[in-house]
Amino acid sequence: MEQIEAWSEFNVAMVGATAALAGLVIVAASVNIGDIIKEASLTSRLAAGISGLVLALIGSAIGLIPSVGAVPYGVAMILIALGAAVFQVQATRRIFENRHPANRMRWLKSAVGFVAPLAYLVGGALLTAGQPGGLAWFAVGSIVAIVAALLVSWIVLVEVLR
Repeated sequence: MEQIEAWSEFNVAMVGATAALAGLVIVAASVNIGDIIKEASLTSRLAAGISGLVLALIGSAIGLIPSVGAVPYGVAMILIALGAAVFQVQATRRIFENRHPANRMRWLKSAVGFVAPLAYLVGGALLTAGQPGGLAWFAVGSIVAIVAALLVSWIVLVEVLR
């Protein structure tokens, strides 16, 4: 599909950016991992953020496979997005279990992590149905995954030092 090939430069940039960022997040978290794992909601939120980066990384990498078809690409992204969403479901559960008075805006904290997998699900469905607009949804999903991962990582690293 020519439309997939047209996104190759974007995908190359996203593979590099998400791989580097995932590595940096993991290294930054490892410095305080003992404190992070003491709070289940922080651990699960960090895992969800990293899973979003992995989603973007894999999505872009699949887009670089020579002659990848639209249907296999779309189906693969639906499955991988569902896998990433599992991490966010767990994070949401932990966010709502935390009854500390400072734990406000639970719905917002939870919703942020679902945006990227949702964008990939929509993109995968569109691509599987033969609509090349699904590729734009993948781009949105990857950008949102980066922003969400940065936001969650920053929050986790600040919260652990409080």
